[in-house]
Amino acid sequence: MTIQKPGSKVRVPEHVVEWIFVERWSPRAFAEDQISEAVLNSLFEAARWAPSAFNSQPWRFIYALRDQSEFDIFLTPLIEFNQGWARHASALIYLLSKKDFTPPGKTEPQLSRTHSFDSGAAWANLANQAMAAGWATHGMSGLDDEKARAVLRVPDSFSVEIAIAVGRRGDGARLPFGLFQREHPSGRSPIGEFVARGLFPERFSR
Repeated sequence: MTIQKPGSKVRVPEHVVEWIFVERWSPRAFAEDQISEAVLNSLFEAARWAPSAFNSQPWRFIYALRDQSEFDIFLTPLIEFNQGWARHASALIYLLSKKDFTPPGKTEPQLSRTHSFDSGAAWANLANQAMAAGWATHGMSGLDDEKARAVLRVPDSFSVEIAIAVGRRGDGARLPFGLFQREHPSGRSPIGEFVARGLFPERFSR
């Protein structure tokens, strides 16, 4: 199966897989369309059903729409490079994760070893739902954690995981030429490079 989008590189899966996993990618060109609360809620609904340890559901999402006063506040923790293109997105979302949880049958909270991992599963659900609905997302680790914690009023009991830009894919006219040249789906390593049957192979360490 070969999937190709106009003007993009070809992505060819090695094995049978649903189209959405191959076709989803993270653009930086956004069209400045408005996004409705209903659409955003459908993305959060998809995130809601992600798996988590003990069903602890540590993910938390806070967001701002581009036409809201909070949008500029949401931009400030991003590194300058990301601010340059993310300002054109329809919404900015921050994914946070609660560091502790109270296991079933217990009365005291304890550290969750998988709070970031579980929240990543919720982010994947959100990104794929956006793709299915005709929207694009771009997750960003390029942000100042302490600034995000301060301006967004995030308590110490939560981790700031990533920021997420959401919008309609644009034509890239506002991007610098160097970024415009990168505005296409990226490739992936073949599964033979990250999958092995049996014990940990030496090649994984290379």
